[in-house]
Amino acid sequence: MGNKKTEVFVNLTKNDTLVALDDKILKGSLVFDSLNPFPGYYHELPTDASSMFIYMVLGKQYPLEEILRATQNIEKQYDWSFDAGKAYITIGSTNLDAIRLRHLPELDLVEKIQEAYVNQGITFLMGKKHTGKLEARTKIVKFLVLEELAPSIYMNANDNTFAYIYVPRYLDAEEFIKVSMDVKYNWEGHEFDAANASVYSNGKLYEAVRIRSDKMDIEYLSAIQKLYEQKMK
Repeated sequence: MGNKKTEVFVNLTKNDTLVALDDKILKGSLVFDSLNPFPGYYHELPTDASSMFIYMVLGKQYPLEEILRATQNIEKQYDWSFDAGKAYITIGSTNLDAIRLRHLPELDLVEKIQEAYVNQGITFLMGKKHTGKLEARTKIVKFLVLEELAPSIYMNANDNTFAYIYVPRYLDAEEFIKVSMDVKYNWEGHEFDAANASVYSNGKLYEAVRIRSDKMDIEYLSAIQKLYEQKMK
């Protein structure tokens, strides 16, 4: 028998370095590429469209259900393969809403996807430019299917390089960075990237750490979880 799988709602928060794209986008729109989406994991940097994280900045705030509805309509209408999530970007004192894209077959698809969202009534921020590398705080909200490996340890059922380990309590941004640095300093196993997360499942909110690594198993994740628990006391 396979492990139990559950569809959950995930909030993920992390620091990011963004740069604006100049071409292959809707003319005049603001679209960011993440230069290093996994800063704690040094083996993989985005080298092609399928591994890039693209943020299409929205023209206004949209409820999550409007973005989901538009995305589902686009998936029904076009034979495109991509992953979309609602994102919130903070750059200094500026807050931006965006749609984050992953797993694009080619970068040329970004403009077509933007046009498809426009046809669904979703507008994008126009006429605003940013140059150079921008340090940002990004929050992504999306639905995932998680597979239980052990109590409070879950794997992304569609991508086994991502896992979620539940932790005892909420950590704000500053404390998460401090605790994660303590964990990394005392960690002797294979490297990993960590991001602050929360998982809403079966009517309850769980605090979690998202782990990104290419060497995942229960022992590995249990050891990381135990170290987080120790450093959070």
